[in-house]
Amino acid sequence: MKVTFMGAGSTIFSKNVLGDIMLTPELHDTEIALYDIDEARLNESFMMLSNINRNMNENRAKIKTYLGVSNRREALAGADCVVNAIQVGGYDPCTIIDFEIPKKYGLRQTIADTLGIGGIMRALRTIPVLDDFMKDMEAVCPKALFINYSNPMSMLTGYVQRTSFIQSVGLCHSWQGCAKHILKNMGMDYNDRYQWKIAGINHMAWLLELRDDKGNDLYPELKRRSLEMGTDKGPDRVRRELMHRIGYYITESSEHNAEYSMWFIKDRYPELIERFNIPLDEYPRRCVHQIENWEKQRDELVNNANLTHKKSNEYAASILEAMITNKPFKLGGNVLNNGIIPNLPAEACVEVPCLIDASGVQPCYVGPLPVQCAAMNMTNINVHLLTIEAAMTRKKEHIYHAAMLDPHTGAELSIDDIYAMVDELIEAHGDWLPKFD
Repeated sequence: MKVTFMGAGSTIFSKNVLGDIMLTPELHDTEIALYDIDEARLNESFMMLSNINRNMNENRAKIKTYLGVSNRREALAGADCVVNAIQVGGYDPCTIIDFEIPKKYGLRQTIADTLGIGGIMRALRTIPVLDDFMKDMEAVCPKALFINYSNPMSMLTGYVQRTSFIQSVGLCHSWQGCAKHILKNMGMDYNDRYQWKIAGINHMAWLLELRDDKGNDLYPELKRRSLEMGTDKGPDRVRRELMHRIGYYITESSEHNAEYSMWFIKDRYPELIERFNIPLDEYPRRCVHQIENWEKQRDELVNNANLTHKKSNEYAASILEAMITNKPFKLGGNVLNNGIIPNLPAEACVEVPCLIDASGVQPCYVGPLPVQCAAMNMTNINVHLLTIEAAMTRKKEHIYHAAMLDPHTGAELSIDDIYAMVDELIEAHGDWLPKFD
């Protein structure tokens, strides 16, 4: 088994994914290819993983680094699985641009990596890199499974699945902890025998069913406790408000979902920011914090000869184990819809239950979503599909269309300001973006 990790300089994330692989008995002897364009971060990840391999895996994994575009095909050659965790443009300059230019037009964001104008720009600068990855994979590892962890998940995964024959699936961290998270926040019990069903789109998939180990529907009590607390108090306020208004709880955090609709971040109603505890400019703050704390983390992770690892809740190792053993494993995956959810477009990238075995990714039929849930998803899918159209055609008009139809952007700005903002963003990103006609 050979696993290639694209963006291996994401040191903490590579520890979780590749550390899990080294702790899985069927995967002890995996060949691990680490690829990045940042030599320092690549070497740090190599040192960290080598320590884990020695301390936890008797040095059975074979770990090798590959730096830069000229070595990319060699890194991918013969891979059985390719894990993608790249971020094109990083915090400086691209994330700063994605936040600061929209602010000039009165458009405030929280995370800006999945939807909104920030998500659109991030997709447009990442897709050309994924195009190159797919061309290389089609040439040197055509049977590999491509696992995408990079945001914007739906746009990137949907693009790859529509333009390449490489088998692929998108994975997000919000799926597996969703039911446990809301129950814990409401002071309710949870155990692994509880049954839950989730389907929709990435970051806006719906907790459609939630039952305890005796088959009791937990939603009535969950909603009662949430109303008693008040959605203007306590944790997770945006998601709980949406649960009461729409009927179902959403997978991703309140800071994310605050910018996925037209209701929460509004210049005309500034009191909503405090009421729903919305952290504007949250992602740049996280980036600054991570940069400031990396020196301490480096010592703990990279320079720790005694470093160990405890298996995380990431899915990658379980996917590879299921493919080797042919024992099915269930997960939430991002795949092309193709009728899985009949009241969403066939070409949309949806997040649904999937089974993994030796045949690869097998999405499960879900059926129609509740009408209001499908309608909410469509406000985001519109942006996904138009951004993908812009990337496929290189026509600037579709970037305008995506921004105009983004629920938060369209609720705050005039059409003229949207056009002007898009033009300014394209100019500021410069060579980070391809050329659009």
